[in-house]
Amino acid sequence: MHTISKKKLVYPVSKKLRKYLQTYDRERKLPLRYEDLTHYTESFPYYDKQGHDTLWQVVLYEQHQREELNQGLTMIYALLKTDGDISVMEHLQVSRVDYCTFGNTNPFRVQIKNQLNDNYDYFYVKRADASRIYGLELEHILSPSRINYLVDGETLIEEHIAGIPGDVFIKEYLPRPNTNLVRIAKEFVKFNERCFIRLLGDMRSYNYVIDVTPDFEDEQYRVRSIDFDQQSYEGRKVMYLPQFFKDNNKVVELVLKLLKPQTIQQYLSEERTLLYHRLKLARYRLKDLIDIMRTDTISTPEKVEQLKKDLAEHHQLDEFLKCNNMGDLVRLNLKTILTREPRIVVNVHRKQS
Repeated sequence: MHTISKKKLVYPVSKKLRKYLQTYDRERKLPLRYEDLTHYTESFPYYDKQGHDTLWQVVLYEQHQREELNQGLTMIYALLKTDGDISVMEHLQVSRVDYCTFGNTNPFRVQIKNQLNDNYDYFYVKRADASRIYGLELEHILSPSRINYLVDGETLIEEHIAGIPGDVFIKEYLPRPNTNLVRIAKEFVKFNERCFIRLLGDMRSYNYVIDVTPDFEDEQYRVRSIDFDQQSYEGRKVMYLPQFFKDNNKVVELVLKLLKPQTIQQYLSEERTLLYHRLKLARYRLKDLIDIMRTDTISTPEKVEQLKKDLAEHHQLDEFLKCNNMGDLVRLNLKTILTREPRIVVNVHRKQS
């Protein structure tokens, strides 16, 4: 069993990172900040449909606060979804605000309801953490999915990523007769590789969701990370490989049972090729991000030292031992694994002058 650090440090957003956020339209002036949501007067546990405690608390506010929060939060939703088109706001209303009692950033989850059809959506209000922002950006640039988020000062707004929570999927959906187990195994191999290449850690089953899409003959699956707090933070290599978390054992067993080694290698090659093409398309943006990451502190010296030794051993490459921080390690890990066309990769991640 491998354990994650009990409490991850929260790192501030540096001036360089904030400038990056402004350049790529991630920073906006928001009508409310995280602190505004902390002044609730009552709370009670939120239970799921099966009556299980979700560890979220439904929070209540005074009447005068509710009116102000409703206006501010619906405006934030409009900024997040429609770039601030206020014409959509008159039909929207905040129907519930939840507070997470565990985790590093203690987020608020806001439920927004369309009063015309009772359809609802969610978004999250969190404390801004540099690690998480790097994780969100790397996900946006390198994964198959785009990520929508906004930052204002020490406040981070994130859209809701829809899907079946990994732990629920493994428990309730894997045993179903119509679940395509081979496709699940294939997608987990690819997800495992994506996490390792960009050094995203702590992908226990409740930190990702399964997006299920009906196809004309069967179902397609995509595994999506929903927690980016552990971007390039832990020191042990295994923390960046979802296959080593016991929560994922049942899926790992499927991979070993259903996929031959040459098939696994084929899927790894496919994923690296796709990731490489995404890297090429966003190479200047990625370079801007990695350059800033290489000047930033998002982990402890001890963890950096441990990870560079682990990666040097894994890749049989002493160049990792020369890395000074997590940004250096992400850069070199990308460069080392995605070597199909070294000329372009080296250009994207050229050494800072």
